[in-house]
Amino acid sequence: GDRARQLPDGRLVFMGRTDEQVKVRGHRIEPGEIEVALGAHAGVDRSVVVVREDVPGNARLVAYVVPAVGQALDPVGLRAYLKARLPAYMVPGAYVELARLPLTANGKVDRSRLPVPVWERHTEQRYVAPRTPVEQTLVGIWAELLGVQKVGVHDDFFDLGGHSLLATQLMSRVSDSMQVGLPLRRLFDGPTVAAVAQHIEAVQWALQDIAADRTVN
Repeated sequence: GDRARQLPDGRLVFMGRTDEQVKVRGHRIEPGEIEVALGAHAGVDRSVVVVREDVPGNARLVAYVVPAVGQALDPVGLRAYLKARLPAYMVPGAYVELARLPLTANGKVDRSRLPVPVWERHTEQRYVAPRTPVEQTLVGIWAELLGVQKVGVHDDFFDLGGHSLLATQLMSRVSDSMQVGLPLRRLFDGPTVAAVAQHIEAVQWALQDIAADRTVN
């Protein structure tokens, strides 16, 4: 699918792709496949899927959807529908409802006119606010890194748009902020604020016990 031209000296110059294939976090993705899957949903009339990098270094898939007549956008339902049919890396992290897709004079989708999405929590998980100072700090880190306005303590990091590269950044920020280092596998074993907070609090209690023993001795 690569397109190139040959220079007089024999060198090849990459000119782009003949298709719309994109690369997101090491995975080659054909957005058209996602659009076909969306189009099979009864609540979708038309859709277009693009890669956006509104946060530098964090490319994410966004689905722009025109609902079928009489239907409203259901991001949670669409996400669950796609997760059952596509690999996880092909499931968009944001869904934007449009009355119609913007078109160019040639009738093609004008991607330059697609609005910037508002990254929100699209999950069936009931929202639970932070209950402890540790959870409050972690929620702030989660929200800033993911670009999500609201994070519940039981929300799955990966369902909110997180991925392995962001996971590394997350645990680094947690370590710097809380002065507690946790292995990355802790996040994969329990990818929620509540689970990570529990590990941090356990370490903090252990450190306090050690300090108390040293004081007594």
